[in-house]
Amino acid sequence: MKKNRQLRILELINLYEIETQEELAERLRDDGFDVTQATVSRDIRDMQLTKIAVSNGRQKYIRSLGGGGQLEEKYIRVLKEGMLSAETAGNLIVIRTVTGMAMAVATALDSLDFKEMLGCIAGDDTIFCAIKDAEETEAVRNRILDMLK
Repeated sequence: MKKNRQLRILELINLYEIETQEELAERLRDDGFDVTQATVSRDIRDMQLTKIAVSNGRQKYIRSLGGGGQLEEKYIRVLKEGMLSAETAGNLIVIRTVTGMAMAVATALDSLDFKEMLGCIAGDDTIFCAIKDAEETEAVRNRILDMLK
C-alpha cells in the first residue's frame, strides 16, 4: 500500500504543480487512497521531496536531487553564475553561457529533472535543450529564468 501510494505521489507531482500537502492528500483521496495530512507529510519526508519555485510566484513539489534542497540550490547557483541568455526556437531552448560554463550549466539543468526536457547538448558557451513539445518550450524557458531571480 505504501509503495503504491508513494509511486502515485511521484506521478502526481510530475503531472501537476502541487504546492501543499493538503492538495497532495486531496488528489490521493480522489485516487482512492485513504490518507491524512500526517501520512502525506511522512511520505514527503521519506521520499525526500522538496519544493522549487515555478512561474507566477508559486512553488511545487519535486523529487529531491539526493542532497536535499542544498544540492538543488547548488545547481541553481551554477545557472545564476553561468547563464547569460535563453531563447526559444521551436522545441529547443538555446542558452548562452559564460565561456567554458556550458557543460556545467547543462549538467545542472539535467539534474534539475524538468519532465519536459529530453536532454541538453553543450558546447563551450552554448547549450541546446530539447523539449518534448514545442508548445511547452516557452513555459520551460520561463521556469528556468524564474529560478535565476
